Amino acid sequence: MFKLISWNVNGLRAVVGKGFSDTFRTLDADFFCLQETKMQEGQLDLRFDGYESYWNYADKKGYSGTAIFTRHTPLSVQYGMGIEEHDHEGRIVTLEMPDFYLVCVYTPNSQDGLRRLDYRMTWEDDFRRFLLQLDAKKPVVVCGDMNVAHEEIDLKNPKTNRMNAGFTDQERAKFTELLDAGFTDTFRHFYPDATDIYSWWSYRFRAREKNTGWRIDYFVTSRRLDDHLVDAKIHTEIFGSDHCPVELTLNL
Repeated sequence: MFKLISWNVNGLRAVVGKGFSDTFRTLDADFFCLQETKMQEGQLDLRFDGYESYWNYADKKGYSGTAIFTRHTPLSVQYGMGIEEHDHEGRIVTLEMPDFYLVCVYTPNSQDGLRRLDYRMTWEDDFRRFLLQLDAKKPVVVCGDMNVAHEEIDLKNPKTNRMNAGFTDQERAKFTELLDAGFTDTFRHFYPDATDIYSWWSYRFRAREKNTGWRIDYFVTSRRLDDHLVDAKIHTEIFGSDHCPVELTLNL
């Protein structure tokens, strides 16, 4: 049985000052995946007994970045997806385990005015191909901030947000395409109709207090793992970032 946690910390150095170590120990995961660490190598010495860690840093300082803490030594580690255009922003860490691949991802945001939407579409196609190449070898567990609310049920105000970054028809269609390629949105697998459960809230307009949120953080798994999924959770009670941690329990 494996317990996996994913959390967009929106600046790891800031979150470390808000009780991150206590949260890390309380959640007690086999794999703890981070996105938007916003740091370079050597800026923080963060270690936990019994864990090794793997970090992918963006070239640009204070931007993006991913990491995985693991209790289980991987067979191999890959940073990025092996495509020059995508591999300068520290967005992917992949651990090869004996029975599965674990991919921690921080999907590019399409940004205000959708100025990065075209790039995002290229990324989506390349990332899906990358996952399918892994999936051809062994099942895949993908987690992270995927920067899309898939369905209207996944955000508080779908009507007014349609065609805003994270809820464009194009981004939602790409997520559907990923699922149709043989993957499962694990939270919806267990809770197909659950409403008002989100993983991100704007820092503006007291959004978290009012629970005006979006579900954009996911565990997505190869469909052939469906029988091995035990539970999925969204830890809305945990603060420290504008996102909260999401969890998957997997029986392998």
